[in-house]
This record gives sequence, structure tokens and C-alpha cells, in this order.
Amino acid sequence: MFLDRPDSGEKTVLVHLVIDSEEQRDDPTEFEELARSAGASPVAYIGGTRRQPAPRYEEVAACVRANGAELVLFNHALSPSQERNLERHLKCRVLDRTGLILDIFAQRARSHEGKLQVELAQLKHLSTRLKRGWTHLDRQKGGIGLKGAGETQLELDQRMIRQRIKAIHKGLDRVRGQREQGRRSRQRAEVPTVSLVGYTNAGKSTLFNALTDAQTYAADQLFATLDSTLRRIELPNLGSAIVGDTVGFISHLPHGLVEAFRATLEETVSATLLLHVIDGVNEARDELRMEVESVLKEIDADQVPRLEVINKIDSVPDGEPGLLRNEAGLPVRVWVSAKTGVGLDLMLTAMTELLSGGLVSQTVILQAKQAKLRSHLYQSKFVTAEQTDETGASILDLRLPKAELDRILAQEDLQLGEPKSSRSGHSNSLPQVQAVSAGSVSGS
Repeated sequence: MFLDRPDSGEKTVLVHLVIDSEEQRDDPTEFEELARSAGASPVAYIGGTRRQPAPRYEEVAACVRANGAELVLFNHALSPSQERNLERHLKCRVLDRTGLILDIFAQRARSHEGKLQVELAQLKHLSTRLKRGWTHLDRQKGGIGLKGAGETQLELDQRMIRQRIKAIHKGLDRVRGQREQGRRSRQRAEVPTVSLVGYTNAGKSTLFNALTDAQTYAADQLFATLDSTLRRIELPNLGSAIVGDTVGFISHLPHGLVEAFRATLEETVSATLLLHVIDGVNEARDELRMEVESVLKEIDADQVPRLEVINKIDSVPDGEPGLLRNEAGLPVRVWVSAKTGVGLDLMLTAMTELLSGGLVSQTVILQAKQAKLRSHLYQSKFVTAEQTDETGASILDLRLPKAELDRILAQEDLQLGEPKSSRSGHSNSLPQVQAVSAGSVSGS
């Protein structure tokens, strides 16, 4: 990686100023969590309000000297010149919010793809820091009679960075091609995909592990997950589906990071359904929901159907599972605890309904020679009841997506019994759970 990360436990001063001219305000609590997630040890916090950004730094310099701080973090975007001037006057390293997020990403990336994406974002950020960053610009002479400067140190560094960025793009293009091939294979097999999205530390990885029995890293910290992971699950009355865990979003997510992780985020754009995981404990959940919606719009995923999952109800007094439907009877929000598993059955029911596009019920009669089909129907959890007639044939009551029933009928010579009641949307045989009453986990 091109950007040096601060040593773990480095004494850090946090600076968070509210500028009246700024429309969006960052959360100072989230800023401190970001610093601790990066491994910094905050020793002082400087806050305040300004009408306009001001170049005064005496208070910060005094705080750095008093605490022996080695790093100052600003919860704002700093220009390259501001960063250099502050480092010169404060006599220590300075990072802005973007640099801090990049630092965390550099620590958490594990896969080859993740490391490439982080390095790409770092290089793009670093390229803006090269301007006027050198005093030895006449490194070599050139031209007729050695008149005038040749290629400067700055130009050399810029050329090296451009070459490395080009190489990374080629690597990510190969990754994108592999992902696209996998998506086409799933589409041919008609396997729906579900992508977990949400604000960082909302509990996506914990929910992913609960759904798939995976062992992906999950921790109570920001950006615990960077590497996209896909797993197959079996949904009741639907069959197989692919669930993907993704990187968490954050307010003022640098555009360069969104671009760098576009190969991973394409899984979100092409998903059949999005599970928007929301931290039910966070009092600012409505604002965080809007931040996620903003990023989804930026990556052209705002039109993908989604189900809101209000998580962490186990940490809320009187928090109970629930399922909310819209006027058309389709699920729009579910309350769960990924940690304890409470409410996951309701979420699976909602996922099945939204992915199926309408379930139908049908009775089929299978002969002994159709044992392979019977096994498939049971593995896909399409069978709701079974009887055996006097000839030994199996009479199966099925509940499954209409498209899957049509596919089976086209491929198999089946004898049908009396059709059960069918519907498009939700069924009376599915649990009808009232929404949790408005309260601390309403998410409204």
C-alpha cells in the first residue's frame, strides 16, 4: 500500500468543527469510532463552531504539545496544501476524514480483490497530494544544450502512479469479468440473488453468518467487512438463493472509494433483492437510512426491490420481532435480532414472498420411478404434506413459485391432483404478524 498507516495505539488528537456554511454535519461520535477502528488512541477532543473555515491552529498545537500526540485527525476534508501546512505547524502527522477511512480499509482488506480496490483508492487520493509537494523539481536536465528542465520528480511520481492505476484497473477488469460470468451462470439456473446492504456496523455480517452458517469476520466496529462474500442458502417453498455480504456505507463516503469498489458493488446492482439492514439501536437510523439510499442511487441500485431489516432488537427494551406489509400485502420491513436469531423466520418468509413473485399450491402424484424428482422437491422445501395411495404412489402437496412449477411440468410427465388455492403476493397460509408498535425500534 502506498499510504502509511498509523501505528496501533498512536496518541491522537481529534478535531471536529461545525462549520455554519456546511449543509451536512458529521457525527462526532461516529468520528471517534472511526479513529478507534483504525487503532488510534484518542487523548483529546477539540470541538467548536465556526461561521467559515479559519486558519487558526494555536489551540490544536497547544493540545498536541500538552499530550505528546503523534497524530491529528480532522473530521473534515483537507486540501493537500492545508494538510502540509498543518503538519509543518503542528509538528506531527495530519489526516483528514478521507485519509482515515482509507487507513481503515487498508487494514481490513484480506482478499486479492479487496487489496487491489483499496490500493486503487489510495493511489487516486495520493495523486492529489503530489501537487507542489516537492522542492527538488529540477531533478534532471534536458533539451538542447541542457537548457530547461527535463522530467521532474513530480512528473516521475505522477507517471508511476498512472502506470500502477492502469495495472490495477486491468486486474479489476478480470475480476469484473469473473463476477459477470458467475452472474450469468446463476441467471441461467434461475437462482435469485440477495445482497445485504446498510450503514457500517449495522450488523450485516452477523446476519449473513446467521443465514448461511458462514464464519465471516463480524465485530462491533466500523468497516469490519470489506471483502464481498457469496453463499448459497435454501429458502422455504422457494429453493436455492445466493446471499452476498457487502462493504458497509458511511456518510460522506469518498467518491473515489465508491468508484474503486464498483466491481464489488456490481453484485448489489444486479441483485434480485436487497436486504437493507438498519441498526435499530441507533437513534439516527433515519438519517443513516437516507445515507445508504444516496449511495444506492449513486451506483444505480436504487430501483432494485428491497426489504428493510431493523436489526438488534435484542438490545432494545420490549423489542419484539415483527413483519410490516404495504397496502398491496407485500413485506416491506421486518424486525429481527441477527445475534439471537429472533425474527429470522419472519425475514425468510418475507424473502420468499418477494423473490417468488407469487407462490402457487398444487397437488402432484409421483410414481415410484420418479423418486429423484421427489427428492428434489423435498430438498427445495417445496413439499408441505405427503400421502401414499393404495398403489404406492406419492401424493405431494406442493407450495412453490409458479415459474418453478411450470418448469417441472414442462420437463416431467406428472399426474396432477386438485390444485390448491393460489395467489400472487402473500398467502393466508403464511404468518400474518402485525408490525411492532411505534417505539424505539420502529424505524419509521
